[in-house]
Amino acid sequence: MNNSFRLISNQLSKLGKAMLIPVVAMPVAGLLARFGQPDLLNLDILKIASDVIFGNLDMLFAVGCILAYTKGKDKSSAVLAGVLSVMVFRQAITYLDENMSMGVFGGIVSGISTAVIYNHSKNWKVPSMFDFFAGEKLALTLGPIFSIILAGIFSIIWPPIEAGLNVFATGLGSMGIFGVFLFGFLNRILIPTGLHHVFNAYIFYELGSYTTETGTVVTGEMTRFLAGDPSAGAFLVMFYVIMVFGVPGIAAALYKTARPENKTDVKGLASSGALTSIFAGVTEPIEFSFMFISPLLYFIHSVFTGLAGAILYLFDSRLGFNFGFNIIDLGLNWKMGNNVIFIIPVGIAFFFLYYFTFKTIIIKQDLKTPGRSEALEVVDETSIKLSHSNYAYMAKKLLQNLGGAENIVNAENCVTRMRLEIKNIDLINEDNIKKTGARGIVKINQNNIQIIIGTDVGNVMKEFNALLNENMNEVR
Repeated sequence: MNNSFRLISNQLSKLGKAMLIPVVAMPVAGLLARFGQPDLLNLDILKIASDVIFGNLDMLFAVGCILAYTKGKDKSSAVLAGVLSVMVFRQAITYLDENMSMGVFGGIVSGISTAVIYNHSKNWKVPSMFDFFAGEKLALTLGPIFSIILAGIFSIIWPPIEAGLNVFATGLGSMGIFGVFLFGFLNRILIPTGLHHVFNAYIFYELGSYTTETGTVVTGEMTRFLAGDPSAGAFLVMFYVIMVFGVPGIAAALYKTARPENKTDVKGLASSGALTSIFAGVTEPIEFSFMFISPLLYFIHSVFTGLAGAILYLFDSRLGFNFGFNIIDLGLNWKMGNNVIFIIPVGIAFFFLYYFTFKTIIIKQDLKTPGRSEALEVVDETSIKLSHSNYAYMAKKLLQNLGGAENIVNAENCVTRMRLEIKNIDLINEDNIKKTGARGIVKINQNNIQIIIGTDVGNVMKEFNALLNENMNEVR
């Protein structure tokens, strides 16, 4: 049972990584939609270009799934096979039932199936006359063929699934204020597992439906808002309160409760974490500083997120995002939202709610949050702000304390985390990994871990992969 749970958890974690591809594509779609509005450039061609992206989200999800699930470094053939497969799948589904549309789920199905086909077929032996199609190119032939079969299967099983999802969506919407609270709570509480990406996918990309001026049908809170749907954004607006005001309140509490001799060190952690949340909408650096120290504080954080959504729901506030829930998007999308002004007073109130709640609990329970131990557990490495000149050194130390290159099976990254598949978890030195400046470590199971680096993770990962190559241990 435990092994099954770990396997499922690992696969869902990869699916969470796959969600990042369409998220990266959303800013340009949102900007095109925004600048095409009558109050800005009023250019239909910009709105049409935006609709092209929104209308091909299934393709983006397919590519994301292929990159997440395909084994090996060169994934170009797998990606091309996936693009062909999702196009065939989309047309085959429409042929079998012209009223059926699986949306992003069709892309997920096509992407994962193509990745599975690629992983298994690239090593198959074929008759010599077909050598040209063998190896990594075999998926280009098998993927589209299998997509036709999948379309036939899903034309039968998808209607009841879709009906269930519609019931869920209708139920969540009919819950009103409680539905918004529930989404906010689950969004935060699932972060330690990385599975919040999976839960977000349906809300962001499938909840609700809207037809644009050009006739394109878009679904999802995020995409509908960017496409101009005035009813979208009720499930999203709460995150501006949390990212721009709430998390900085936590950071202030961490600094205030630190021991006097450690305040200088904690100030760097707190201020950089707060600024990262305000300007980038990335909360993990602060959240992982207390998440495993006090599950109670993290539970309260999750409740506060839902509560923020519930309060803004009462004010009929609605707002979506392009780049992230940060102060830049707040200003950029202000005119597209509804009753956006209430974010400011509610946000200020939540800053102090977070500050005093966290401060009180940390002191009363004597929690060992950063800076509250007898001596702050840092070495010189953590006093060095991550810069380009230090990425290689950090990567070297991480590899050493992960058991060396021979202990690494696969290495990838998302926005803030290194996602590693390892052979032997006992070879890992967690204390030394944290001393490199890593924000935290999440053990998904015995063979999969995530190291919280922050927004510099891409640079660290580049050096990390270079070290793996130097050790002649190609990441599989």
